[in-house]
Amino acid sequence: MGRTILAAMALLSVTALAGAATAAPGYVHGHFDLPQEEFAPAGTQLHDGTPEEVGLDPAPIDAALRQIATWTNKTPDLEHPMYAGAVSLLVHDGVVVRRDAVGHELRYSDAQGTELPPDQQEPMRPDTIFDVASLSKLFTSIAVLQAVDAGQVRLDAPVADYLPEFGVNGKQSITVQQLLTHTSGLQPEVKLWKLPPEQRIPTIMQLTPEFPPGSHYAYSDPNMITLGLLVERVSGAPLDQVVQQRITGPLGMVDTGYNPPPSVLHRTAATEYQADPPRGLVRGQVHDENAWSLGGVAGEAGVFSTADDLARLGQTLLNGGTYGGNRILSEDSVAKMLTNYNGAFPGNAHGLGFELDQRWYMAGLSSPRTAGHTGFTGTSLVIDPGSRSVVVLLTNRVHPSREWGSNNPAREALAQGLAQSLAVDPAHGSESWHSDRGGTLTTDALGPVSGPMQVSFKAFVDTERDSDGVDPLFVESSADGAEWRPVTLQASGPGAPDGPQEFLAGAGHRNWWKVRGTIDANAGQHVRLRWRYALDNLYAGRGVNVDGILVADRDATLLDGELEAGRLHPDGWISTNR
Repeated sequence: MGRTILAAMALLSVTALAGAATAAPGYVHGHFDLPQEEFAPAGTQLHDGTPEEVGLDPAPIDAALRQIATWTNKTPDLEHPMYAGAVSLLVHDGVVVRRDAVGHELRYSDAQGTELPPDQQEPMRPDTIFDVASLSKLFTSIAVLQAVDAGQVRLDAPVADYLPEFGVNGKQSITVQQLLTHTSGLQPEVKLWKLPPEQRIPTIMQLTPEFPPGSHYAYSDPNMITLGLLVERVSGAPLDQVVQQRITGPLGMVDTGYNPPPSVLHRTAATEYQADPPRGLVRGQVHDENAWSLGGVAGEAGVFSTADDLARLGQTLLNGGTYGGNRILSEDSVAKMLTNYNGAFPGNAHGLGFELDQRWYMAGLSSPRTAGHTGFTGTSLVIDPGSRSVVVLLTNRVHPSREWGSNNPAREALAQGLAQSLAVDPAHGSESWHSDRGGTLTTDALGPVSGPMQVSFKAFVDTERDSDGVDPLFVESSADGAEWRPVTLQASGPGAPDGPQEFLAGAGHRNWWKVRGTIDANAGQHVRLRWRYALDNLYAGRGVNVDGILVADRDATLLDGELEAGRLHPDGWISTNR
């Protein structure tokens, strides 16, 4: 992390000139297979451009945006529209390659979804202000790490060192780091808004953990409410002032803050019609009931923002904590936000404040260093240091009702669109075989063979392999074209699995592997091989690429895929130069 870089990556950097990221020798825009290990240059600033300018294929991005627009209406598989409207923003190498607004920021007249007359509906706009819900936790986390940078707070210190009233009922040993990584043992939620005002903060201080601190992961709003109070205590100022003075102000995030003024109500996305508590249409006030009960300012919710402002925050972190000449965090603290502290809790990777490697909304951009967060109102932010990309999706999916469902498919689709727009250079020649939707790549019948066969090839594998499922790439052989048997494979290269494998799967390494396998065959047989990519219909990665195929027996080369591409028959695969 920090400014260190592997020797092999020493020339991969970006130089910012006149506010734009400019390619330096050895660095190529738009690549998925050249993961960056260092921060972007500190001078990198956002500016508008096209996907083509930074080496991206616009087609997958545009397909994702069309799908996101489709979901503003009913579809055959949805009872209701997924959301009233959405704003999407995509950044690569400091260039805003897409900014798109669809649907409406105000559409419904009641909780049942009765539509307002057309002249009373308000269209979504690129600068619509959203209640970003739990994305607020990122601002709280940054404020905590700013206090760490200033020497006011230690990550390994008990929270009770700063909030003595917190150190009761089994919370005495809970550390600041455990709150940031949601390993404190505190319960996921409380209902402060049902309590009298004078009991709300004392209730947080009096909580009893559900699990011993450090023994369990549970995403917890009380963790972040407590951290917001900690920031206020050590800074001597309200949380909203700290965020404005130390984060949004220095970064020029002019539309970001708590409790937006009435003057911007006309471009603020409506959220839910709430009956309990009886608030009616919530617009311009925080949707989260606990934050609302605390005056609209809390460590876990309350921030309003725009897509452009959140993209600026994302670029700040890609830059190592600085933007426009203003540093808000040390590089060390940013590195800690992008480092997994939850190795003991597989599937719940978490830096200090950020979720990491969450395929369910990061899709093909997932990697151990890919950071992000989602918000209950329908918001999400993904920051991929490996490709120096930012994905922002803001929707008002709770308008008019939270019961209408999730917008996770849209989150995944937008991140996947950017992942697929990034190139993977062929390992040999000008093209490789690629599949992102499953299918087979089958050879002609090879032979007659003289006996056992050897197959070798290069594979670029970015697929699901975690607690949610697996998307395997098999190599299989058949003597009759009907019955297929798996070939045992041995892969080598960064991130490759150790030992013999029945299939290949994995993500995050972003490197080509060398793969070999042996096929049992009898002399005189004709044998077909096929590469079969199988999807489990859950979450997808960028997919698989295969290149440099060679098949031989002890006497001769039976297939050279580079010279005899016509002997390979794709079903669900394409030949591509990226």
